[in-house]
Amino acid sequence: MVDSYAAVLLDAEVPSVGAEVVVDPWLLVRHGTDPAGFAQDESLFALANGTLGVRGNLEESDSASQATLLSAVWERSPIDYHERFPGFAAHTDTRIPVADAARIHLRLGDTPVRLDQGTWLHFERVLDLRQGCYRRRLRWRSPEGATLEIEAERIVSLEDAGLLAIHYRVRSLDYAGPITLESSISTAREAAEQGFDPRIGSRIDGGLGTCDAHAGEDLAWVGQQTTHSGIRLVCAQRHRHAGELRFRHANLAPHGVTQVYEGMLTPGQAVSLEKYVAYAFTSPLAGDQANDLLARARASLDTADALGYPALLARQARALSTLWAQADLAIDGDPTTEQALRFNLFHVFQSSSRDSHGTTAAKGLTGEGYEGHYFWDAEVFMLPVLATLAPELARAMLMYRYRTLDNARRHARELDHPRGALYAWRTISGDECSSYFPSGSAQYHINAAVAWAIRLYVDASGDDAFLLAHGAEMLFETARIWLQIGHFSARHGGAFCIHEVTGPDEYSALVDNNHYTNRMAQRHLQDAADVADWMALSHPAEHAALGARLNLQADEASQWRRAARTMHLPVDAALGIFPQDDGFLDKPRLPPQLATTPDRQPLLLQLHPLTLYRHQVCKQADTLLALVLAGEQVDVATKRRNFDYYEGVTVHDSTLSASTFAVVAAEVGHADKAHGYFLDTLRVDLDDLHGNAAHGLHMAAMAGSWLALSWGYGGLRVHDGLPALAPRLPAAWKSYRFGLCWRGAHLRVEVDGDGARYTLTEGSSLTFLHDGLPQRLHAGQPLHLPCAGSVAPPPLKAVVFDLDGVLADTAVLHRSAWQQLADEIGAPLDEVTAGRMKGVDRRGSLDILLEHAPRSYSETEKEALAARKNAHYVELIGRLGPQDLLPGAHAAVESVRRAGLKTALASASRNAPQLLDRLGIAALFDCVVDASRIARSKPDPEIFLAAARGLGLAPGECLGVEDAAAGIAALHAAGMAAVGIGRAQELDKADVLLPDIAAFDISRFIA
Repeated sequence: MVDSYAAVLLDAEVPSVGAEVVVDPWLLVRHGTDPAGFAQDESLFALANGTLGVRGNLEESDSASQATLLSAVWERSPIDYHERFPGFAAHTDTRIPVADAARIHLRLGDTPVRLDQGTWLHFERVLDLRQGCYRRRLRWRSPEGATLEIEAERIVSLEDAGLLAIHYRVRSLDYAGPITLESSISTAREAAEQGFDPRIGSRIDGGLGTCDAHAGEDLAWVGQQTTHSGIRLVCAQRHRHAGELRFRHANLAPHGVTQVYEGMLTPGQAVSLEKYVAYAFTSPLAGDQANDLLARARASLDTADALGYPALLARQARALSTLWAQADLAIDGDPTTEQALRFNLFHVFQSSSRDSHGTTAAKGLTGEGYEGHYFWDAEVFMLPVLATLAPELARAMLMYRYRTLDNARRHARELDHPRGALYAWRTISGDECSSYFPSGSAQYHINAAVAWAIRLYVDASGDDAFLLAHGAEMLFETARIWLQIGHFSARHGGAFCIHEVTGPDEYSALVDNNHYTNRMAQRHLQDAADVADWMALSHPAEHAALGARLNLQADEASQWRRAARTMHLPVDAALGIFPQDDGFLDKPRLPPQLATTPDRQPLLLQLHPLTLYRHQVCKQADTLLALVLAGEQVDVATKRRNFDYYEGVTVHDSTLSASTFAVVAAEVGHADKAHGYFLDTLRVDLDDLHGNAAHGLHMAAMAGSWLALSWGYGGLRVHDGLPALAPRLPAAWKSYRFGLCWRGAHLRVEVDGDGARYTLTEGSSLTFLHDGLPQRLHAGQPLHLPCAGSVAPPPLKAVVFDLDGVLADTAVLHRSAWQQLADEIGAPLDEVTAGRMKGVDRRGSLDILLEHAPRSYSETEKEALAARKNAHYVELIGRLGPQDLLPGAHAAVESVRRAGLKTALASASRNAPQLLDRLGIAALFDCVVDASRIARSKPDPEIFLAAARGLGLAPGECLGVEDAAAGIAALHAAGMAAVGIGRAQELDKADVLLPDIAAFDISRFIA
């Protein structure tokens, strides 16, 4: 019986070269034998259940990156500061690898099997998403010529929090002789040490030590204990064996225990082993005792052994069937995307805590990245997915926050707040673990994230009992903090302002009125006041008891409401966007040469934080995220302007970013961009887009892919407690379907070319919004409604042309004038440097030229050099005439005017008016803006915004024509559509690309 489960793999071979590969959306399959990718595969094929996580190793081969993790097992280490100030975090929590039992070593005769010394004839890994198991097969030939087929399958039980089960089988193809299987529990693995990248590894003081061990025929186990956090655990194992295997002996080793089985193999014969591993542990949050750990582990093994691997596998599939029924996912025309969505959802589901003693870590239980810490993204990215697919897990996540509320109160006192609670930005125990407070403790928006998640969970589940017993207390205690870090500012007309905080974008720190923080605080304060009123009206006894316990003042709820009503959320008059913070738009953009990093490394590993803080550069979505979570009152045109602007300054160094951009792009009608960002968040780990999937998978990005589907393409939001949908169909798909759980009902949303179809698969009725209009859906009566229309841009009223490279090839004159100056001062000027100067104003170009000059120059000298270059250029201009216009340029501008549209010129040249006169086209322009009228050069949008103002139009009513990447970026930041003139390699961000100005056809853009 034991041998029957691995047999499924024997019929599946690698497709032959040239054969069509059919993607099964339920199976992730990887082939290949390059060990360089094995660490990433260990993450991809990791299994977990919210408590126990086991990376996807090969049982018979030791791996430096293999690890087994328990969510409740972490060590506390002191944080060493050269200069410590009051309130700095004193300790950090680090999740550390525990005893690893996913090991079964082989011997043929007396020779150990070393996979790296033989030949890999065929290798395949499979993650079965429907059954929740990892299986793999290796056909291997030893240096001596013995050929084996090794098959293994494992599950981490979703029903038993500490159980790992492995089915292991070895078949001989041509070997005859003895075989030995050494099944071990290893305690040799320690936490990864931190190198240059602070996201990976840690510095541990203490760790896990072995405090007891035993090895016998029936049972082997080890006991471990942390040095400082006082957590104890037991890992125990037991086996079933079949074929010609028999127990030989068990032994204790310096780093663990081993049970050894031996037998004989002949060609065609197989031996197999079922291995059951159980973990039991103490939890500081649970307050349980260590004296019964071995008994608990033994009881788990007894149950597993009585059931056997086949029954455990069937039970695993049943546990997952509920998730897949609720997700109700299907995509017609794109099985690869369907597979990736299932894969991402599977990992978020299996890594989320079920016991309320933890939440979902940034890397889940798939690796050691970020030390196993929990961040605000658990509530903002992971919980929204679970609230509508597995609400019991969302509740468990919020119960963890309730269990650590006292820690949040202590953290608030550390930061000098006499009342209320402030949740830690990164933590395991509930205490703040960030040693860098500007981008750690200063992220007060963690409180708003927890409050937002409480409201979403209660809206989606109808669990008012949770709100009464736990949620209200969290809402009230965390709301108190906002009135301590903000005030009603007379300088801003009495608006409520929040000071010295850091938003989600960690490349701007310690700012006033971060838009995300203010908007989310507004929602938080409003919710807290509403819940207080609801309790007072509907549950007066509970309200009175909680008020007495928290010493709530009579006017606190009214103060919260006043702060929410007057929250400072300004709109920049020139750009029509929400400034990310009070000073953000005053800063220059990050120079392109600083924004390029090698090996996909984020800027935070390349530049000093102050360099980032002094520029307009975003690590990730910030203002846009606020518009997704709490922007239902903001009109779509405003959202589009914000998208266009912030896309130009966001480098997406965080994997959290792409999903937000995907959601907003879909909402504002940027279909192509929505799909691009969707793919970025969808495949961040499958394609290792950020180069660090080996250290664990990115749970927020994985959850973000589901949000990009349901919140982006599906248009899902919550309006006044009701689900609101506005589905759209991506061009790449024929149709798609997803599910939504809401207050005991299950809604199926199907979208195709004919519209959206809504069906209740559970429940009797559901009220929801479709494209802003209320709908009442009843069981057995599907609704078919038109898809939400794409948002039409405002009508085109003007075209703004660049000059150099678009209408005339004056770039050669600039190049010649710069070359003349370079020769005069002995500065090298190659084509790469000249390319960087393209589209940049005179002073910016001079700075680029002087980077490699033989000496440095004072400001006065630089002004003289710039004037000298301009003199050379003016001399060359004198030779120009209408014959120097590029072919089709005159006709292009004239066609715009004939169509009844206005025209403007936006040129980085201070000599633009003189150039237009020489070229004979000055009369064709209603407005001319050159470098003398602006303070910041492209890619800053100032020049195009000035052109729009000069025409008396909104930026969205203008079309821009540019030949430089900096110009395209500036147009988008200004909120204008961009036509690129030139090569695709340089202008890939343009909305429309033309080979030259002669191809410009205004009728195309009017249509």
